[in-house]
Parts: sequence; C-alpha cells; structure tokens
Amino acid sequence: MNYLVLVRHGQSIWNLENRFTGDVDVDLTDQGREEARMTGVKMRALHFDIAHTSTLKRAQETLDIILREIGQQNLQITRDAALNERNYGELQGLNKAETAERYGEAKVHSWRRSFSDRPPGGESLEDTQVRVLKYFDGVIAPELTAGKNVLVVAHGNSLRALMMHLEKLSPEAISQIDIATGVPRMYLVEEGIYTVKDI
Repeated sequence: MNYLVLVRHGQSIWNLENRFTGDVDVDLTDQGREEARMTGVKMRALHFDIAHTSTLKRAQETLDIILREIGQQNLQITRDAALNERNYGELQGLNKAETAERYGEAKVHSWRRSFSDRPPGGESLEDTQVRVLKYFDGVIAPELTAGKNVLVVAHGNSLRALMMHLEKLSPEAISQIDIATGVPRMYLVEEGIYTVKDI
C-alpha cells in the first residue's frame, strides 16, 4: 500500500502579520522554517518517489527544508501553478481584522470559508478546486495508481480543496477545517480509496 502526504507551507510573513496572502509570493518566517524542519523530523521514516509543489517560494522552501531533513534532496520535484494558493483578489495584502471592519465579519467569513462565494476580483474555494483537481486527476492520481509515494507541499486553500475531494467532505464540513502550517496529513492509498493515517 502506497501513500500520499499533504503539507501546508510553514508560517509566512503575511501569516504572521494577519494579512490575506493569496497568491502573492511572500517569504517564510523563521518560525515557518522551523515548522518545516519539524515536519521533516516527523517524516524521517517515510520514503517518497516524487514531490509536487506550487510556484510560490514559501511552499518551495518548505519542501526543500523537509527533503533536507528526511535526506531526499535529490527527489524529483514538479512545480505547478495549479497548486498555488487561492487568489484573494482585492483582499490580498489587507489586514484580516481591518477587512472585517470594512466589509463586516459575516461577509469576510463567507469569503474565507464558504465553498462558492468569491472575494472581489478573486477565486472561491470552488474555483480553486477546479484547477487543483484537474492537476490531481491528470498528474498525481496516475502516480499513486502506479504505486508511487507522493508528497505535496502547497497552501491552505489548495489543500483544503484537495482534502474535500479525497475525504468526500461536504461544503459545510470543509468550511470548518483550517489546515495548520507545517502539519503533515497522510493518506494510505488503495484502489482509489484514501484513508487518513497518523504519522
């Protein structure tokens, strides 16, 4: 039985500053690098055949730190914008608390957590899921079917979109899930069934 592991990047500068980051290319904080390192420590017993990440440096650096920690720096890596964080449009760079004051907490909560509500000029989780699943079904799923162990390091919303699919979660259920930075989620893969397993 092979496995798929999903990891959200470590804390970024704009996570720390409580800003909407979206697909803006910001760096990790020192804490984010330490989160990535500790994730690697947890995953030392695992062996991967291929890794996938986004085109954003906070995910790529997290992946690099993990691979260094598990001694697999020569692993084949595919970088694709399909795994990028959801685009938050006009909200990108804005402080979340100030945005809630401007638009109202209920509206901002809906933009952040609902499945289909789009922030001004941005993507909904549903929009994000369309591109993530196209990539997953076309590239990652065939690797898993071939028996490969796959590591995906990406972003809170691109991973929520994928989790929703893998775990058959409803829009209501996924709205309650917030993926922590630097915490791996492992799935055992058997005949297209994904079973969550503790690492």
